[in-house]
Parts: sequence; C-alpha cells; structure tokens
Amino acid sequence: MSDVILELNQASIFQRETLILSDVNIKIKRGEFVYLIGKTGTGKSSFMKTLYGDLPLQSGSGQIVDIDLQTLKEKHIPQLRRKLGVVFQDFKLLNDRTVKENLKFVLKATGWKDKTQIDQKIDQVLNKVDMKTKNFKYPYQLSGGEQQRIAIARALLNDPELILADEPTGNLDPQTSVEVMEVLQDLNKNGNTILMATHDYALLLKYPSKTLKCDGQRVFEVVQKKQQQF
Repeated sequence: MSDVILELNQASIFQRETLILSDVNIKIKRGEFVYLIGKTGTGKSSFMKTLYGDLPLQSGSGQIVDIDLQTLKEKHIPQLRRKLGVVFQDFKLLNDRTVKENLKFVLKATGWKDKTQIDQKIDQVLNKVDMKTKNFKYPYQLSGGEQQRIAIARALLNDPELILADEPTGNLDPQTSVEVMEVLQDLNKNGNTILMATHDYALLLKYPSKTLKCDGQRVFEVVQKKQQQF
C-alpha cells in the first residue's frame, strides 16, 4: 500500500471543452489533512469531481487510492467510490427514510448483506460522529450540523482510504462549523486522510494545516503565516 494517497502530474481538468485547471502537480500522503481553498469559480468543485470520477481526467496523469484516474472507466467508478468517502455541502440525505435507513441504503448498495454486520457498522460510524442516539430520526428532524455529522458518518461506512469533503461547513453557522470541524479533526487524528474544500478562512486560522489554492487556472500549495502568539 502506497504512502501517497493522491498524486496528480501535469494534469488538466476540464468541464466539457472548457479548461478549468491546468498543469496541476500535487501529492497528498496517507494521514494528512489538506485544505483546498480558492474563490468561487476557481475550480475547487471541478477538482473534487475529477477525484471521485464525476469528471474525466483528460490530460496528464493521476492516481487516487491506487486507482489510475486517466484510464478510469465508467464501470470502475463504483469501485473508486467505495475507497473514498465524500461529504457534500448540502448533505444529500434521503428525507423519506430515517438516519439508520439512509446508512443501510448505502451499505446495501455497496454489497453488504449480513444484517448483524450492517447494524454493527451503522452503530460504529454513528458513534464516531456522536450521533448514535439519533438513528431513528428523519433528516428533516435534525439541525444542519447534525445532518452534516450523519453525512460524515455515511462517508465512513466503507472505511475509506481518503475522505473528500466539499465545502462541508458551507451551509452552517460559525459555531456549528467549528463542531463539524472538530469531528473531522478527530477522524484525522485517528488516521483518516482528509482533503477539504472550503472558503471558510476562520477555520484555516483555527486549525492550520497543509493548504492548496485554486487561482488563475492553477493549483499550488500556500504557506500559512503562523499566528502571532500573545
């Protein structure tokens, strides 16, 4: 198993024929917590979509969780997504079923069959995000922060090698954003590799970490200035 979980070399990212990002050269190692920042429209979402197979990598080379992005066929996308956990800004929970049924739906769709194992896995991931007592509730009965915790739990179901969090605090107030960020930080401390797209710079200051920036059709690492200690 490689120490490098994501690597792009001279990669260009397109939306149909439109070039969004060019000459992308990045490397993320197992266990890192990495931010992806940039103004709206600079390519953060296109970058993320390329990583989970929604957009094809049209030029350059790319490896993610030991899968070659350039040769990725549509039939292999489910296999890629089983190795990734994706957390979206708008939660993407199914409102017509309970939290537990939401999670069970994902497990069954990815090949789980044993009822006892399914129940144990659901309990395990809900425990990790401190939501074990909410498994009978429907998403609309939960706050935004609670819904995002469930979305993070869903991302953990298949023990992903990499979690892609696309603006996970974008729809949350500052206090709730910090609570969700604490969950992600704990997961990272326990060994999960996380790439998080965000425009919440307050979180970057509070939880400094390696940062990639989308700007001018490029992606490059930026060095965060250390906060002055008072």
